[in-house]
Amino acid sequence: MQFITAAVLAAFVGYAGAWYFGVVEGNFALLLFLATVVTGLYWLAERMVFLPRRRQIATQVAQDWEREQLARGGEVTPAARDLVVQRQMQQPWWLDWTAGLFPVIIAVFVLRSFLFEPFKIPSGSMIPTLLVGDLILVNKFTYGLRLPVLNTKLTEGTAPQRGDVMVFRYPPKPSLDYIKRVVGLPGDEVAYLNKRLTINGKEVSKQELPAFFDEDSTAYFKQFEELLGDRRHRILNDDNRPAFIPGAENFPQRDLCRYSVEGVVCKVPEGHYFMMGDNRDNSLDSRYWGFVPDRNIVGKAFFIWMNFGSFKRIGSFQ
Repeated sequence: MQFITAAVLAAFVGYAGAWYFGVVEGNFALLLFLATVVTGLYWLAERMVFLPRRRQIATQVAQDWEREQLARGGEVTPAARDLVVQRQMQQPWWLDWTAGLFPVIIAVFVLRSFLFEPFKIPSGSMIPTLLVGDLILVNKFTYGLRLPVLNTKLTEGTAPQRGDVMVFRYPPKPSLDYIKRVVGLPGDEVAYLNKRLTINGKEVSKQELPAFFDEDSTAYFKQFEELLGDRRHRILNDDNRPAFIPGAENFPQRDLCRYSVEGVVCKVPEGHYFMMGDNRDNSLDSRYWGFVPDRNIVGKAFFIWMNFGSFKRIGSFQ
């Protein structure tokens, strides 16, 4: 078994290494699922086969040791006998690295798959709400529980609302997770023209705030407080960026969008959502690559649990 286990562990390490160096496109959910299954099988085998076998061997070895000690006139004490048994009962390395890890891996698997999943913000598309380096938590059950890997819905949960900050699988490349704000719900007509947002013919209210200083670009940007649904949040606009949408892709149901020099107007299809970043002129979102189908939803982002550059960032957000 130790050779089989070594091969299995080497496969996991090889996959992780290939993922790290970009040789293969990694899937952490699949990797965690496989690790749970493999260590779970070893854990069952340990409880049902290997542990009883070691107990039997340990009992026999202890009895042989007692007879040998008595034959030589040596002393037999309970403590010495327990030490002999304990040595025989120790798990071999290949069980230590499989069955021994199962309780931890299954706990992480359940927590990450059905309750909360951590994410790191990699880009500035959600500035000023979320900054690069923010470590956030995503609620995995608000929008309904889903099977890991397959992403099949198990429970309905609550439908996403306008203004929610959502993590989803990027439609053009579902192996990537994106985070944006829900702007359009199924059936909505969303218009973003001349940098003003309109939903179903009603302009979304926004109030100008003091300019926002972006430390990464060392530049100031116009900042507004926007009321989207019942959520008040801040957005940024860059006067140096044009209103039109350059380089929009040929995404599914693109015919539901109309592009012009002023921006874009889209009719959100059923079962889909229109997503936008709060950093409106520095966000590749639904304006560029289309709608997010319900099956791509990962969860609702709600809490910053750490930012090593600024502990003041810790807390909930809208």
